[in-house]
Amino acid sequence: MTAPVLGIAAYSGTGKTTLLVRLVPLLKRRGLRLGVVKHAHHDFEIDYPGKDSYEVRKAGAEQVLVASRHRWALVTEMGDTGEPPLDALLERLDRHRLDLVLVEGFKHGRFPKIELHRPVLGRPLLCLEDETVIALATDAPPQRAVPVPVLDLNRPEAIAEFICGRFLPDPKAILQERRATS
Repeated sequence: MTAPVLGIAAYSGTGKTTLLVRLVPLLKRRGLRLGVVKHAHHDFEIDYPGKDSYEVRKAGAEQVLVASRHRWALVTEMGDTGEPPLDALLERLDRHRLDLVLVEGFKHGRFPKIELHRPVLGRPLLCLEDETVIALATDAPPQRAVPVPVLDLNRPEAIAEFICGRFLPDPKAILQERRATS
């Protein structure tokens, strides 16, 4: 079974990463194996000058794989080819080893998303225009009717419950299936 994908979508500064950091342990406690894809709006480095992998990449290597007994990371230089499509990034994950993939960002992508909204920021609601939004997590009641369930952004436990109910109807069955195939 390939892990389903769920987005956490919002305008910058709304708290996407903050929510993910709170959600991941709650979902892990339920025995779920999670993957996360995070979109960055800027150039970023995961390594730094002086480290061998950084120096080799800066010398011209298109791909550098760093590995230890605990983890591995692959850095691929893409040049200025534009934003990578989410589908291409998801292909890089071993989704058969995961139960759910959470995607931060990619708010205009065509996949199920929970929208985060803070009315005080004055941003428009995505769920009014985007039918792939399956729920609205907000820190204040919406000023108008919305076509999706409303969740309390300050209650990550309730958001985790919604996610499991929607994407993983029976987490115990997932764990039993995992034990049977290992």
